[in-house]
Amino acid sequence: MITIDDLEVRAGVRTLLHMDGSSLRVQPGDRIGLVGRNGAGKTTTMRILAGEGEPYAGKVTRSGELGYLPQDPREGNMDQLARSRVLSARGLDVLMADMTAAQQQMVDAPDDAAMDKAVRRYGRLEDEFSARGGYEAESEAARICSSLGLEDRILTQNLGTLSGGQRRRVELARILFAASDGAGKSQTMLLLDEPTNHLDADSITWLRQFLEKHEGGLIIISHDVELLEAVVNKVWFLDAVRGEIDAYNMGWKKYLDARATDEARRRRERANAEKKASALKQQAAKLGAKATKAAAAKQMIRRAETMMNELDEVRVADKVAHIKFPTPAACGKTPLFAKGLTKMYGSLEVFAGVDLAIDKGSRVVVLGYNGAGKTTLLKLLAGVERTDGEGGVVTGHGLKIGYFAQEHDTLDMDATVWENIRHAAPDAGEQDLRGLLGAFMFSGPQLEQPTGTLSGGERTRLALAGLVSSAANVLLLDEPTNNLDPISREQVLDALRTYEGAVVLVTHDPGAVEALEPERVIILPDGTEDLWSQEYMEIVELA
Repeated sequence: MITIDDLEVRAGVRTLLHMDGSSLRVQPGDRIGLVGRNGAGKTTTMRILAGEGEPYAGKVTRSGELGYLPQDPREGNMDQLARSRVLSARGLDVLMADMTAAQQQMVDAPDDAAMDKAVRRYGRLEDEFSARGGYEAESEAARICSSLGLEDRILTQNLGTLSGGQRRRVELARILFAASDGAGKSQTMLLLDEPTNHLDADSITWLRQFLEKHEGGLIIISHDVELLEAVVNKVWFLDAVRGEIDAYNMGWKKYLDARATDEARRRRERANAEKKASALKQQAAKLGAKATKAAAAKQMIRRAETMMNELDEVRVADKVAHIKFPTPAACGKTPLFAKGLTKMYGSLEVFAGVDLAIDKGSRVVVLGYNGAGKTTLLKLLAGVERTDGEGGVVTGHGLKIGYFAQEHDTLDMDATVWENIRHAAPDAGEQDLRGLLGAFMFSGPQLEQPTGTLSGGERTRLALAGLVSSAANVLLLDEPTNNLDPISREQVLDALRTYEGAVVLVTHDPGAVEALEPERVIILPDGTEDLWSQEYMEIVELA
């Protein structure tokens, strides 16, 4: 259970949420959708509810087991095997490591006494492993991993060799494994921030079914409307204008209807009140001209003001980021050319011998199963990582790259919003940059806010602002619509449609591919190149 009292949440000097004497509670069976526009404070609030951050004021009380999936998980020992990371949710990773060590001791035993000691130790460990349901749990963990698209070959790799998307799925598998007893009876409280990021369509369907059966509490942040519609039975709307949470004890569809009805009522009541207040003020102005009627006039004005102050506040329409990719700088016919790109992690080959020519204004989609190396390929093209072997990237005449990393690696999380945009565009004028940030909905005190405290959607907008400030003629875009609310996503898609430079796109979002209108497709790990056809659209969500 989670109980929230008098909570006040701030990011820098901005107040995101001020509950002012009210309380909320999350109990087993509650499946709550935490919604609101990008930057409203959803992710910051979720971190505080999970105990990963401290509120400015108020109190959060937790009891029972809790599983928290942050939007950008970077925790964990990068030398740990992915399978061990999942099993660590129930402490089974340590037991399995000890059992493996005991087995090795039996093999290496120099005499019978040492062998007997190792056998007895292994027997004790195996008894404990079995008593804790280890073998059944291991099977359950494997089933969850498979359902989230984590193949056996991935589970035998160190976390440090995995892509950001793979590590996030490992973390999700670990949390769901901790919350699963195979029958949906777990009382673990789940706090999930954008859990469908990096999942293919089949995995999202499985996750939806898992959460529908989960009997413990759930708070979920997601822009996946189908997931919210299927799973949540309560909605918390974080109003960015008022800094308050409106709690609706109903499912997603009924919430949408209730909110629309409520807002229509507020607008209607305000319009009526404004009409009556205007009439009172006009009458007061007439009476005020007469000295004997001055007191009555003042009373009318006070009545009009009271009438307006007692109204429920009308929600202000969400602001929209105005996203437009840059006018590309002049360049040659083929500004970027790659030959024989190869990437290895130890003895593991991600891909080898990939050739790619990016002509002026060309539009390319990179496809491949999760872990095939799509993100790695963009990092090589951007010069963030180096190729293994003899291959390399050749810079053509006038090349200017704009790189958007899905893990926001291009941003300095310790720097402020202003410092990051200054770094992205050191030659731009201050007023131009302030205007640019304003177009991306950053202004006032937000400019001095540490980037690490921004939500995923805000980080995406800041990284995109950095791209816009350049004159890039080749954009390398890795999941540019992740974490964005529907309105901001449409802005990015419109920007893709109108951009005149070359684009290399990695995405699970079919809408982004449709907006790009690609000419070619590169399929990893083989590096096969083909002309784009609608047949490839069927595998975008699965790639």
